[in-house]
Amino acid sequence: MESNPAPSQEQADQERLSQARARFVNEWGALGSAWGINRSMASLHARLLVAARPLSQDDLMEELELSRGNTSSNLRELVGWGLVRQVAVRGERRQFFVAEKEPWRIFVTIMRERLRREIDPAMQTLEEVAEMSDGVEGEEAEEFRRVVGGLARFLKRARAVARSLIRSDESVLGGLARVLS
Repeated sequence: MESNPAPSQEQADQERLSQARARFVNEWGALGSAWGINRSMASLHARLLVAARPLSQDDLMEELELSRGNTSSNLRELVGWGLVRQVAVRGERRQFFVAEKEPWRIFVTIMRERLRREIDPAMQTLEEVAEMSDGVEGEEAEEFRRVVGGLARFLKRARAVARSLIRSDESVLGGLARVLS
């Protein structure tokens, strides 16, 4: 009877790391819906976040078991958001990708995109529906304007706070870059 040799410590460590990475990618993917992005996009982002080296589209497709089209469109979207960038790898023709890894920059990037994609359009809609009710008399119209106006004021304040955080990040990082250069 042939015995299987015990795995080396290095193999055991690699397996533990692989399991930890898979769990992280899975959980980050699940959180993606809370940020308004799909699970595949969040999973690609997660895998690139914890990668020690640039990964190709093929690497990502194989590991995450995603189709070429799904991977390609979600990588384009991540690049568009500014969370991922394409990099050249010497001697390779394939496209490789790396993720922004600084937590504050990730947070600010997501906040900026959420403002642009969700809050700004919501503000525009609130302004338009409020304008549509101008001149309408009665209790229902007054209540409509009160609620819509309250929502608009709240979103305007939330947007101002978010933009302030984004600007403070840019000025702090810009100042730090000047000091370090």
